[in-house]
Amino acid sequence: MKHLQTFRFIEAVSRAGSIRKAADDMNITASALNRRIQRFEEEFGVEIFERLPRGVRLNPAGELLMQHFLMQESDLRRVRSQVADLSGERRGHVTVACSQALIPYFMPAHTAAYRRDHPGVSFSVQVRDREDAERDLAEFRSDLALVFEPVHMVDLDVLMRIPQVIHAIMKRDHPLASKPEVRLRDCLDQPHVIPSRRYGVRAMLDDAAARGSRPLRPIATSDSFEFMRHYVLHEDAIAFQIPIGLDMEHCAELTSRPLSLRDVAAGSLVLCQLRGRTLPVASARFGLALSTALEQFSDV
Repeated sequence: MKHLQTFRFIEAVSRAGSIRKAADDMNITASALNRRIQRFEEEFGVEIFERLPRGVRLNPAGELLMQHFLMQESDLRRVRSQVADLSGERRGHVTVACSQALIPYFMPAHTAAYRRDHPGVSFSVQVRDREDAERDLAEFRSDLALVFEPVHMVDLDVLMRIPQVIHAIMKRDHPLASKPEVRLRDCLDQPHVIPSRRYGVRAMLDDAAARGSRPLRPIATSDSFEFMRHYVLHEDAIAFQIPIGLDMEHCAELTSRPLSLRDVAAGSLVLCQLRGRTLPVASARFGLALSTALEQFSDV
């Protein structure tokens, strides 16, 4: 607790890569911030920053120290939430890193449902691709991650895993819309838009196309599933997304059809947390609520 504010200064400098920029962000003078860090280094016994010609960065000792601070901060949040629960009023702040597909419908609905029961809990919901979501967990930036086809799965505890079949999105009058499921080759014979390589949907399409008879030749590539879904409205094209991110009932002009499992296997939507970390009460209970809600979205 003694060095909590100093740790926050150190974290700010680490993020900014510059004492001057961090000082500006925190509305203090650069000289005062530099003295605070130097005093800490003297007391700690080693330097924690590498001074560069154009800024600073944590050295290995500083990285170890920052990991210790993040663990302490997480433990403090957990204890505060437990104390709040003793009074019968749940409080706390829940941080979630999630795939873009969860943003339009799933996360707003279930975050609001949790807050109806626990209005003292606040949320940070950040859009992250699968690698960034895992990094957020490792660096204590997020309590929970909900991502499609995680990359590494190192040091993660899986709270829930559900299969998701990739769907082709098209106009309701598209020729392929008459089929109960569609073959990937038929979709790739049409103009198609696909996600960038950061996303699990794209990785699965790349693998399937490499095994099949049709290459991916997208007319557009995007980091935004919203862009791709809306682009289909302007050209007779095909887009791809997992069904948990779709709500065709609210889009009269679009429909979706599952890709045949003969071409593309179902992927995994994974809810996870950092292995060995004891989450604050609010975050742990929200994780349980999400696990229950996800069960109804298993489409295989």
